[in-house]
This record gives sequence, structure tokens and C-alpha cells, in this order.
Amino acid sequence: MLAILSITFPIYATVVLGYVTVRKGVFRPEHMPVFGSYVMNIALPALLFNAVASRDVNNVFNLTYMAVFLAGALATIALAWVWFTAMGVPPSRRAIAIMGATCPNSGFIGYPVMLLTLPALAGQILALNMLVENFVIIPICLAILEMAKGREEVHVLRKVGRILLGVFRRPMVIGLLAGLLVSLSGIPIPETITRLFSMLAASASALALFVIGGSLVGVAFRGNRSIAVQVVLGKLLLHPAMVALALIAVPTVGLAPLSDDLKIAVILSAAIPMFSIYAIFAQELGHEGMASLAQIIATAGGFITLNVLLIFLL
Repeated sequence: MLAILSITFPIYATVVLGYVTVRKGVFRPEHMPVFGSYVMNIALPALLFNAVASRDVNNVFNLTYMAVFLAGALATIALAWVWFTAMGVPPSRRAIAIMGATCPNSGFIGYPVMLLTLPALAGQILALNMLVENFVIIPICLAILEMAKGREEVHVLRKVGRILLGVFRRPMVIGLLAGLLVSLSGIPIPETITRLFSMLAASASALALFVIGGSLVGVAFRGNRSIAVQVVLGKLLLHPAMVALALIAVPTVGLAPLSDDLKIAVILSAAIPMFSIYAIFAQELGHEGMASLAQIIATAGGFITLNVLLIFLL
């Protein structure tokens, strides 16, 4: 148990540190978006570039891992849709609930978890997760959100097209694709450049967790508590369960088997609480209260579920 806590305690202690320092006025709430922008636009892109550029491309992209991660997410989306529809949840609230149950915070929480659990694979896992999330899972969830607004189908398709185009403008995706080009070219990276990117990448983990905690200050504990709890259960329990089932199905569909470490990684990746901009998307439909509440509960509850999951996986 102490070995498990050595993984999760530093992560959540940093989150708490972020919350306490903002609560006590050492930093102000408006500082958190600035710190978060640094992580999203500089530190994580540098990390992804290094993770991909420094490896042979065949050792970076694992089709079985991506297929399992995607299949689990699609199953979660489908089951969440059926569940919230059966519960009579209105389309707009249902769209936000599905997004919360399916989109993990791979950058701000997932990467630190992997860094402490599987340090040799942490960068590769982040790259794999980012590919699936940015190009498939998030666009699907945003399309569901658009359909919930009750607009024309053509508008939804155009919106999805703009979403996909916008994916290529994200610094993390640019860093990932740039690393892929370097890896494919076989051009060696100068050591000075490698050290620069390594230094920037090293700043991502702690600051990302600090931002998570600081951003929770001032978030109102309000909203539809029943749906918020259901979203949390979907994210922390249903999503990793669906990924685990997809993992079991790998031999039956002819995919190459995953190593034990990647099996642990893909399940853990699905068990991470929802991404940090969840409430921002929910604000478009007027459900930021429910989304913020779900995010608070999931962030706190993740400490328990991740510890339990690690006990069984390690």
C-alpha cells in the first residue's frame, strides 16, 4: 500500500498545494489560466516533441493501444447516451454528461500519474492518448454537444469540420506532429535542443497539477448533484471498465497483444478524471454548475479510485 501511495500521494499533494496557496492568497485565481497556458502551449508540446522525436516511429505508435483506448471510449459514449436518455435527461445536459464521462485529463493528471507509475513510457503514452482524444473522442463529444443545440445537421457537420481543422492548430498537436516528422526523417537532434526541450518538459507535471488545485478555488458547489455523481461514476468506473473489456477482446479481433505495462497504462488512462476545460464547454449550454460539481467530485474521488486500481494492476 505504501508503494501505491508513493505514486498517488505526490500527485494529490501537489493538487492540494495549488488549492491552498490560491485560497491563502499566495497566488490569485486569475494566475491559474496563465500557468495553465504555459503548460498547454509550451511544456506539454515540448514533452510530446521529445517523446516522439527521440524514438523510432515504430516504437512510438501502438495501434493495439490506440484501438483499445478508442473502443473503450466509444463504448462509454454509447452507454452514457443510453443511460442518460433512459433517465429522461434533456439533450443539452446529456451531451455535457457524456463528455464528462468520456474525456480524461491526460495532460494535466494522466501524464503525472504515468510519470510516477511507468516513467519510461510516460511520454509515449501521452502521445498515444493525445492522438486518440484530439482526433476522435473530443470531436465526437463536441459534435454531440452541437446536436444538442438543436441546429441544422449541415451546421453540425461544418462545425465538426472546423473542430478537426482546429485540432491541427493546437500547440500539443503541433509538437506531436513535429516530433513525428523528425522521427520519420531520421535526422539526429542536437544535444542542446534535446536538453532545452527536456528542461521545458520537466516543468509540465508539477505545474499542471498545481493548476488543477488552484483552479478549484471559488468553484461553486452547486448544480444537479444527482447527474454530477452519475457523470463521475461514468468517468472513474465505467470508462476504465469499458477499456478493460476492450483489452480482453484484443485476441479475438487479431490485434497484436500489448505488453503488461501498456495494459496498465491504457486502463489507468481511462480512469483519470475529466479534462480541465470541461466546465468551459458546459458553459455554452448553461450547465457549468453541474460540470464544475462533477469535476470537483471526480478530482477528489480519483484519489480513491486510482489507489484501488493501482493495487489491482501493479
